[in-house]
Amino acid sequence: MELSMGNNGGASGDEHEAASNSRNQGNKAYHRHSNQQIHQLEKFFKECPHPDENQRRQLSRELGLEAKQIKFWFQNKRTQKKAQSERADNSVLRLENERIQCENLAIIEALKNVICPACGGPPFGEEERQRSLQKLKQENARLKEEHEKVSTLLTKYIGKSISQIDSLTPGAGSSHGVLTTNPGIDLERNPGLDNSQLVYKRRGILDMEKALMAETAASAADELVRLLRVNEPLWIKSPSDGRYIIDRVGYEKLYPRDSHFKSSNARVESSKDSAMVIMPGMDLVDMFLDPNKWMDLFPTIVTKARTILLLEAGTVGNRNGSLQMMYEQMHILSPLVPPREFYFLRLCQQLEPGEWVIADISYDFMRDGSPSRAWRLPSGCMIQDKSNGCSKVTWVEHVEVDDRTQTHRLYRDLICGRSAYGAERWIASLRRICERLAFYKEETAAAREFGGGDNNHFFAFPFL
Repeated sequence: MELSMGNNGGASGDEHEAASNSRNQGNKAYHRHSNQQIHQLEKFFKECPHPDENQRRQLSRELGLEAKQIKFWFQNKRTQKKAQSERADNSVLRLENERIQCENLAIIEALKNVICPACGGPPFGEEERQRSLQKLKQENARLKEEHEKVSTLLTKYIGKSISQIDSLTPGAGSSHGVLTTNPGIDLERNPGLDNSQLVYKRRGILDMEKALMAETAASAADELVRLLRVNEPLWIKSPSDGRYIIDRVGYEKLYPRDSHFKSSNARVESSKDSAMVIMPGMDLVDMFLDPNKWMDLFPTIVTKARTILLLEAGTVGNRNGSLQMMYEQMHILSPLVPPREFYFLRLCQQLEPGEWVIADISYDFMRDGSPSRAWRLPSGCMIQDKSNGCSKVTWVEHVEVDDRTQTHRLYRDLICGRSAYGAERWIASLRRICERLAFYKEETAAAREFGGGDNNHFFAFPFL
């Protein structure tokens, strides 16, 4: 009996194995697709990696396959793509990790020989070394983030892939690199410094840095146009003084961004105002783009201004597309109030004939000086030329500041309440100066009719 059962069992096992082999062979033949079928499936996969049931049925009819075959093929293809992507990502991350480890080892070795920069004494203690190392790591992370942004922009503007960017980046001995100013130039003693006088320390601006500036300024202009043309829900009236301020909740939904200052005293100032001024629109545009005339227009607000770098001169006749890096210092003429300093991009765009927008936004340019306690978010004005020689100017001022603790308490309410640097003050100053300029031109024209005086010194008029 046992032998018989064993024989029967063996026969049954052989039959099962044969059936299994037959089934496997049948499956292989069943799943073998023609080149034309694979080509059609690949083509459909590029457009729709996750076909629904109706699409699978349609494919099965067109290709002569069963719906299950279509389903399993797409599942396998998605798995294959995911595996390839993960392998590529792992390879990139592994190389990046090795590079960062080498950087950290170099930083640690360098810190071992650090001496006090003030007295030239012995190396820092362990606690100071750890703090310095932490700062270097933070700076390293920030630079990597900027590198990723610039690389993305370079890919967009030049059409090169990320893998080709490193081969385009010049080395330390190249004549191209990031913009640095000559330390021998004293900007404070050279208020008229412009692009032609700026001296570079062996390195100029990379194309990708210019692309980043242009992208930053264009995004700021788009945001500013919306702030200028839309009232609610972006703008609400302040319950304290009835002035228009930005609704932070609605604004951050449309334009989410991290705060530039991490201090608990940091705040955001926003305001909006408009008025008619006696000045043709094109004249206002030219004056806004000239740092000296910019100071003359706002003598009680702007104490210093200069063009650091002219990136684009703009179209002749309307200045459309003009882009420049500028420096500006603002003050309310009191030694008890610290001045506000900005390094910012100024972009001029002509929206339509007779209508321009001047957009300003802060940009990290010089980091060797004392850190500024003010950061300009997309701000500026819209200029609409009128036929009577006047223009309508709509102004938006939007800044993030951290100067409360540095401001004397006598001026704290004035500064923190948007009165000192708000849009109303900019508009009021512009109206006053434009009226004086118009009066001065009339007086000069009348004097010339009677044979005296000239109009060669347009800005010699005493504004104050």
